[in-house]
Amino acid sequence: MADLITIEDPDDPRLRDYTGLTDVELRRRREPAEGLFIAEGEKVIRRAKDAGYAMRSMLLSSKWVDAMRDVIDELPAPVYAVSPELAERVTGYHVHRGALASMQRKPEPDAAELLAGARRVAIMEAVNDHTNIGAIFRSAAALGMDAVLLSPDCADPLYRRSVKVSMGAVFSVPYARLDGWPKGLEGVREAGFTLLALTPHEKAAPIDEVAPHRLDRVALMLGAEGEGLSRRALMAADEWVRIPMAHGVDSLNVGAAAAVAFYAVTAGRPPA
Repeated sequence: MADLITIEDPDDPRLRDYTGLTDVELRRRREPAEGLFIAEGEKVIRRAKDAGYAMRSMLLSSKWVDAMRDVIDELPAPVYAVSPELAERVTGYHVHRGALASMQRKPEPDAAELLAGARRVAIMEAVNDHTNIGAIFRSAAALGMDAVLLSPDCADPLYRRSVKVSMGAVFSVPYARLDGWPKGLEGVREAGFTLLALTPHEKAAPIDEVAPHRLDRVALMLGAEGEGLSRRALMAADEWVRIPMAHGVDSLNVGAAAAVAFYAVTAGRPPA
């Protein structure tokens, strides 16, 4: 059973995992280096726990203690009960959902290990908006993608905002970083995947014509908001595909585009 500890000092060192959560640069440096990430909200905390992530501690406003009682009773990690005002002073924002947990990261798998058991893979290049990362992972989980691969310069999927937007889907879709870019794409091709680059370019084929759901192994490449895939990434692809647009719209937000493309990749997918 966890210890329930009431804390009234915002400078208490036991709250260090939760300090400055709105300082993006600080958290980007600290969290991977210290092997932690922050799960926010009851549902996300439960999903992180169910996915096998070890809990370091929880930070709860008093009204959330009863709601999380079963988790508190089950896990040995300390639980810090604080007022909403103190939580805001520590974290830097109003914690609307009243529950935060510091979780221990797992070692990331090797890309080749993920590819060995996958048939439908998403590949992100330089996607650094945490909201987009979370939305893409949520769509990947919902639409049956097997794994996600990240270029070395992609944002952290376990950053608090990404985890929150994904509603914990980052815990259910395995991901790995490619060692080099675009050199790492060669390993994807060697594993038997057809590399499809999603781009609004006029030379790209409509995605329905390519019929990616009929291909044995597909890796769908997605670029950052605005810039899209780099020329190097486009040149490394086997084929360019686009989502046909109407009413003069030239492109979709990368999160929306990913959802449409994932459906095209997985719809009617033959059973494994």
